Amino acid sequence: MTATFRAPPDGALVEGETKPFNSTAAADSGAALPMIGHVAEVHGPVVDVTCQTLPPLRRMLEVAIDGKRAMLEVLHHLDEHRLRAIALGRTAGLRRGTPVYDSGGPLRVPVSAACLSRLLDAFGAPLDDGPALVCSETRPLLAPPPALSDTLPSSGILETGIKVIDLLCPFIRGGKTGLFGGAGVGKTVLIMEFMQAVASLHGGVSVFAGVGERIREGHELLHEMRDHGALANALLVFGQMDESPGVRFRVGLTALTYAEFLRDTLGKDVLFLMDNVFRFVQAGSEVSGLLGRMPATVGYQPTLPSEVAELQDRIVSSRRGHITSVQAVYVPADDMTDPAVGAILAHLDTRVILSRAQAAKGLYPAVDPLASGSNLMDRHFLGDRHYTVAHDVREHLARYRELEDIITMLGIEELSEADRLMVQRARRLQRYLTQPFHAMTAQNAGRGASVPLLQTLTDCEAFLRGDHDGVPEERCYMRGAMVDTVPG
Repeated sequence: MTATFRAPPDGALVEGETKPFNSTAAADSGAALPMIGHVAEVHGPVVDVTCQTLPPLRRMLEVAIDGKRAMLEVLHHLDEHRLRAIALGRTAGLRRGTPVYDSGGPLRVPVSAACLSRLLDAFGAPLDDGPALVCSETRPLLAPPPALSDTLPSSGILETGIKVIDLLCPFIRGGKTGLFGGAGVGKTVLIMEFMQAVASLHGGVSVFAGVGERIREGHELLHEMRDHGALANALLVFGQMDESPGVRFRVGLTALTYAEFLRDTLGKDVLFLMDNVFRFVQAGSEVSGLLGRMPATVGYQPTLPSEVAELQDRIVSSRRGHITSVQAVYVPADDMTDPAVGAILAHLDTRVILSRAQAAKGLYPAVDPLASGSNLMDRHFLGDRHYTVAHDVREHLARYRELEDIITMLGIEELSEADRLMVQRARRLQRYLTQPFHAMTAQNAGRGASVPLLQTLTDCEAFLRGDHDGVPEERCYMRGAMVDTVPG
């Protein structure tokens, strides 16, 4: 049966009236949704609703716009009989007096193991022209994190096969990593390599959240992953740049809900990637402004710390599996003291800084080895060997950076013999830490390299001892391990 939507006569409310409504929630429960009120005002994505009994905050309401279902999220109670909601979609065609129905809970998405290799939107609907997910379970987007007794602490390093990251800023299994970088420094390529590494090295799955992604970027990522076979063990969830701020604000939680489902049902390592966390903060700022809240520091929303924590605190490992997070973070005006960056940094275990200067030198991945680091770069956590090698490599690279200006102006011949030897080894180490990626086989003659951590430590120890002093620098560039290199 199709519902007929008419404004009530003289604006009267019919509290608790039940009408047939074409709704996912109604279909799941087998019952019609109760009508709780009517639209009073519409200001862009902001919808004020008049009702006799106020539903709780974060309740999902539903209306019909030109015969199609639209969703409203309750975010503010104006008075005893009026609430303010944000539309999760376009409001063109929505009129005063339109009946509003109560879905009975927060937004829920369908979950199924068949979600892998799919491209979905913030509501779990397909964006890849494939069939809708066939599932018998739905999960709410707004869920508390697991109980403290059910969570597990960080349990070691999650190897990626990427030399510079495994050595100097290792990923922590079950931890959170921030990937700081602008456009053109190889951020998307790194993300694709992480997905492939988790699938091939650890037998895990990946969930990618595209928050405010440009349509072009999402299209390119989908086809590149499909071409390189990385999509079979991955799920892509997009909230595009032209979507409502309410959608962009919630798409990260949608992807995280799928990551939690895969962790709890498959018991595998789940790599949760989010690009870009700063756009999540921006969407929250837009929502805050639409609700009429006074801005706080530097114009950000006053609820910034709690909104970031609501997302980050759910990225944890439980007894059923691990969720390891890699989050791309845009730094406004390269200011690491920005309140949004500071709120995100407070939750991260590892910081990977992608440098435009490194990219300009052709050193890919363009990771700045001195600015990047991990909170768990500790001898007791990494072990004596890893800690010592990482410390010595960083010391050589730092000394080389100190002497770069002198070398440029006066030449390397003006350095002492000890400094000259350290610079030469640092230059070879700098080139050794570059690497061809599997995700870029079309650009590197069809070869990609993945190097185990133990092999990376062995090679770096050989560089530090001087075993490769006779190897030309170009023989150390864009390769995997050094085992096949012949001096001369």
